[in-house]
Amino acid sequence: MSPKPRANDVKERLVDAAIRLLDEGGPEALQARKLAAEVGVSTMAVYTHFGGMAALVDEVARTGFLRLSTWLAEVGETGDPVADIFSLARTYRQAVAEQPQLFAVTFGQSAPGGKRATLSDLTTEEGREAAQEGLEAFDHIVRATERAIEAGRFRPADKYQAAAQLWSALHGFVTLEASGHFGVAEQGIDHILIPLGITLAVGLGDTVEQAERSTEAAKAAWRARNRNAGQGGND
Repeated sequence: MSPKPRANDVKERLVDAAIRLLDEGGPEALQARKLAAEVGVSTMAVYTHFGGMAALVDEVARTGFLRLSTWLAEVGETGDPVADIFSLARTYRQAVAEQPQLFAVTFGQSAPGGKRATLSDLTTEEGREAAQEGLEAFDHIVRATERAIEAGRFRPADKYQAAAQLWSALHGFVTLEASGHFGVAEQGIDHILIPLGITLAVGLGDTVEQAERSTEAAKAAWRARNRNAGQGGND
């Protein structure tokens, strides 16, 4: 007789299966019955481990934020914080493009079974205390923004609010791109995303010349990362 799986193992398997169902069939596929069949447990397991589908959706969103934070952590830091912001933006865009259904749930844009993930205002202290995983992902943008302020590239400002402006523009681009508004895959990066980033950087206090140099540095870093990873991809 095979050993009985531990509670945490079943819980992790349910979350992994939920993400697979989302990837394969969108929010309509995330149902307790299908989820239980995918894992090989009874539907009661969903309620035993999560108390209901709403808590499961929150756990899926938490996992999405953790994955996004892992992606963004790989960017690292250079001596050019504005270039790092562009690199973070490109990496964020790739992460969402690879698992659009997961991140639609993560950011509350999708509501499987009418259940939308619980989100917090990360620009306030109260909201940050309530959303550790979302804050961890957001903090990568916050730290780069803070470094840009300290370097004199951006004007003195509240780092969370400035970072939220950058995040808002970035996520707006990613959402519209995913809906097909900017043509074929990656077509909008050079024509929309990079000029948008330059406009925002200048609005936050940078000069056009410095921002343009930072975009070129970020492009070079992106090409190097792809070469090291053995991947292709546009500039």
